[in-house]
Amino acid sequence: MLHYRTILFDIDGVMLSEERYFDASALTVHELLYSPQYLSVAVSGVPEFQPAYSEPHIRAIRRAVFAEDRVLRAMKQVGVNANWDMVYLQTAFQLTRILARLLEHSETGFQQRLLQAVQEGWTRQALDLVRDELANSNVRVQIDFDAYLESASKAATKAELFEDLENRLQSLLGPEVTAFGYERALWNVCQETFQEWYLGDSYVGHTHQPGKKGFLSDEIAIVQPQEFANLLGACKKQNVVLGIATGRPEIETKVPLKELGWLKFFDDARVSTASDVLRAERTHPKAAPLAKPNPFSYLRSYLAAKDPVEVLNHPLPLPQEDARTTLIVGDSVADRLAAQAIGCDFAAVLTGLEGEKARAQFEELDCDYIWSDVKELWTLLNGAESPVSKV
Repeated sequence: MLHYRTILFDIDGVMLSEERYFDASALTVHELLYSPQYLSVAVSGVPEFQPAYSEPHIRAIRRAVFAEDRVLRAMKQVGVNANWDMVYLQTAFQLTRILARLLEHSETGFQQRLLQAVQEGWTRQALDLVRDELANSNVRVQIDFDAYLESASKAATKAELFEDLENRLQSLLGPEVTAFGYERALWNVCQETFQEWYLGDSYVGHTHQPGKKGFLSDEIAIVQPQEFANLLGACKKQNVVLGIATGRPEIETKVPLKELGWLKFFDDARVSTASDVLRAERTHPKAAPLAKPNPFSYLRSYLAAKDPVEVLNHPLPLPQEDARTTLIVGDSVADRLAAQAIGCDFAAVLTGLEGEKARAQFEELDCDYIWSDVKELWTLLNGAESPVSKV
């Protein structure tokens, strides 16, 4: 008999492949830098901007934007789990490089116009000003996606990555300028543009760039859908409470899980998404950021709490009797850090971005289990913990 009474799952890298999320992230960065609607900077070595690409073009853009995925790995190693953050970090870093060139070579009037434009943050209108200055001046800028690796490699935490960008901006324009920060205008532009790419025209109420098909109907299950459904069903038969904590927004969580026949095994109150995190951050901005590795989403699902105040005020770690009967299943450092904050056990699966290469890092993080994939949960259900799974 399984001794865990609650099991909370991440989705990407555990249930569903992250590949399409990373593809959409790369396409978003590419659009924000290259599209005539945004900064319209020439990016060498990648296809010209359009709202639809062939598969080889998508591969080429991702290889360039994330430097053969080295940038993605650097971000994930310090706990960056949300694709919105990944898009923002690379886009904002490249923007600081563009601004440095413009401020060095443009007329003095540009800085004054820019200072005025960003009083309400880095909105689309502020980006328009930068684009127009690039077009009207003789200044040429070079996008170097690999350059972000040096910056990312110096950070030990996700917060340090954000702080680095704030410091770069303020060194260019002065401390009175609104910092990039969390939940600022540029982050919102990145988030909205990502949603257009991932959801496509049919699911986005208003799009700034029509013609995107989206990836929502192109999800890739990591394990065979019926086999995972059987596993979830077996957990329910043992009266295990099942929950989800994901960096996906609500629609990107519920649509594919319903199509695959998995959503029915989870109580709606125990499904926490990026949409829930955003709502909580907007009503309680001082608590932000609440995305993983913050334990907020996992704790929200554990408590089945709709009110963010209940989650934010709940003491951690959980009492020993509760923590020992709770298991989190995830594929990232961010998931492990959230489990540590809650005080519960953690099962790392090797189906994320790094694959088997992540084993050594999870061993260093002293994970309770390291599984090849989520199907190894069967060993606990059958009462026979595999010696190759238990660390």
